[in-house]
Amino acid sequence: MTSLPADAKPAASKLRAADMAYDRIESMIVTLQLKPGAPIVEAELVEGTGMGRTPVREALMRMVANGLIDQLPRRGLTVSAIEAAEHLTLIETRRVLERLIVASAARRAAPPLRKAILASAQKMVGAAAKSDLKGYMLADQGLDHVIHEACRNPSAVAAVVPLVIKCRRFWYAYQHEGDIEQGAACHLQLAAAIAAGDADAAVRGADALMDYLESFTRKVIDG
Repeated sequence: MTSLPADAKPAASKLRAADMAYDRIESMIVTLQLKPGAPIVEAELVEGTGMGRTPVREALMRMVANGLIDQLPRRGLTVSAIEAAEHLTLIETRRVLERLIVASAARRAAPPLRKAILASAQKMVGAAAKSDLKGYMLADQGLDHVIHEACRNPSAVAAVVPLVIKCRRFWYAYQHEGDIEQGAACHLQLAAAIAAGDADAAVRGADALMDYLESFTRKVIDG
């Protein structure tokens, strides 16, 4: 078996560290530990995530690129605002990408990933039944990761990830308007279709999830 060149191993390790830093900072943004408009203090994130300065910095630059963090003249980095009025347009865009991603995942996922997708959705259902919001959010993040891996379409994934995170943060900020068990059921419908290899049913599941998010958003906007 051919081994990786010596200089490739640190690069791979560095990439994993940056991904871990990204996930941890994402969770802090989604759960409003880092509130909209709050300044980003790199040293605090290094301490809070337990990651090194370099992976944290790389994660922050990715977040600037996808609009989760704003880079402002003379103010540095700040967490982007939640724009309720624009959220319906965001969901409209996400709907198109999700249809492509879930149909691809249903067709292309390897058997272990199909099992992982279903297991992640079942974790969401279990967490919802116990009103375990933290467990629900973690399972939701895990489900997205495995579906994105399964679809084997990095371009679509790169486009949808910022929208997914903004949707997750919006839901968390206004969770009093949402039904956590309904959300879990939508995710399970989608996951079951992917696990069964049914691309058409997966698209219907994605539409059901987007319908749920759209209804939730309209409740927030209408107040």
